[in-house]
Amino acid sequence: MMMRLQKYTYELSYKPGKYLVVADALSRARPAQGLNTGSTEEYEVIRGHVDAVVEALPVSSTLKEKIVMETAVDCQLQKMASFPGSLNENEIGKAKFIGELLVPVAPFDQKSGRETWTVAFAPDGSYFAWSQGHRIVRLVPWSNCLRKFSMCHSGEGTNGAGNHHLSRQNGNEWQVTPVVDEPCDHTIDCGDIVWGLAFGSSVPEKQSRCVNIEWHRFKFGQDQLLLATGLNNGRIKIWDVYTGKLLLNLMDHTDIVRDLTFAPDGSLMLVSASRDKTLRVWDLKDDGNMVKVLRGHQNWVYCSAFSPDSSTLCSVGAGKAILLWNMDNYSLIRKLEGHHNDVVSCEFSPDGALLVTASYDTRVIVWDPYKGTILLEQGHLFPPPSPIFAGGANDRWVRSVSFCHDGRHIASIADDRLLRFWSIEEKAPQAIAALTNGLCCAFSTDGTVLAAGTRNGSVHFWECPRSISNLQHLCRMALRRVMSTQQVEALVIPTPLCDYLAYRVI
Repeated sequence: MMMRLQKYTYELSYKPGKYLVVADALSRARPAQGLNTGSTEEYEVIRGHVDAVVEALPVSSTLKEKIVMETAVDCQLQKMASFPGSLNENEIGKAKFIGELLVPVAPFDQKSGRETWTVAFAPDGSYFAWSQGHRIVRLVPWSNCLRKFSMCHSGEGTNGAGNHHLSRQNGNEWQVTPVVDEPCDHTIDCGDIVWGLAFGSSVPEKQSRCVNIEWHRFKFGQDQLLLATGLNNGRIKIWDVYTGKLLLNLMDHTDIVRDLTFAPDGSLMLVSASRDKTLRVWDLKDDGNMVKVLRGHQNWVYCSAFSPDSSTLCSVGAGKAILLWNMDNYSLIRKLEGHHNDVVSCEFSPDGALLVTASYDTRVIVWDPYKGTILLEQGHLFPPPSPIFAGGANDRWVRSVSFCHDGRHIASIADDRLLRFWSIEEKAPQAIAALTNGLCCAFSTDGTVLAAGTRNGSVHFWECPRSISNLQHLCRMALRRVMSTQQVEALVIPTPLCDYLAYRVI
């Protein structure tokens, strides 16, 4: 609707963005079906009315300049300006779907208890694991999954390139049958609802932090691959991936173990995040003894993630909490502030220079973990909502976020039934895909495939948008693996180059 404001008597006054609650709500109203915002003629008509209104404003030029200056320093209006001016869904790419793993459904088994709360890839890319509900975890050789997807697309039932056979089960599902020395599938009954999963591999040269290392119940070899499962009853169970046998049963949490993560350095240091408001550090090379309890969260802890060098831990939780920990002395480094609702997922970039977090406030934020500053915001609702709207219940809660191993792509899952692929170089999604009831996501070890878990226990797979990283980005990643932001800023180099290395200019 077009209003000719010249017919009305009005007074003009400036109000900070946080008071524009009504305008924020009205801005979400759908335009009339007949309105074509892409029409050049209509745009010129609207532009002409706007210019006429501005020229007719009963204010002096000094006051107009003041309004411009106040707008420039208003943080809420600037956040809105930082998002794309418009989004054309036809210009956003469609992610390529490559396959899915379905769960057999029994009668009267349609509702709660079947959620896939977590998915995980082994560090060496050999196995894929997901919690398919009702206490069950499935372990599947990842090469078998890829072979299955490619055969289903090509319509073939056998593969002559190797000793494998693909057969139909129950007339509607393909199943790979191992023949010779093929990794085996495992179905693990964990005894309770599984909330967290994590793979850990052993590197014998990495010594345990325990002082008394003369005798241990378990001696992990170099080819050892472990799977940790966090349960609804607060227990953590450690399994041998190759045999499916239970090795350790860790008991100390008093509530749900929501997330698990292993240190990437192969030390088999395990961190568990729980709804009992604590994080606990376990040394599996010392028979699973608990090393430290990290206290700092005032509410549930949803997720935790190690930096690539294992020196820093990020933990996120309810109450907008984002905490960074020094894992050498188990001390709190800093708290990050910027989200307006619970923060539920986090992950470091492969070079450790970036930290990405997802929140119920409809946003994904990319941080500089060394300085605690915000580098990029990726919104799932346009225009971006006010803090009041973002801090409450809405249909754009971001459930999970994952950083691709190329250091350039991010994937997120939200309650609007969309999966989004982002580039750190853009503020708009690079590709999207329809996903109903998505809960979690994770990139494969080589970064080519994204797995997403849903509420019905199934897992869907998409191909990550492919692009060749330029030499500048590869050099930046190599440098940032060994240098912090402060060290980069101390270099005697031109300011544009410093900004690029610090990811201020992406």
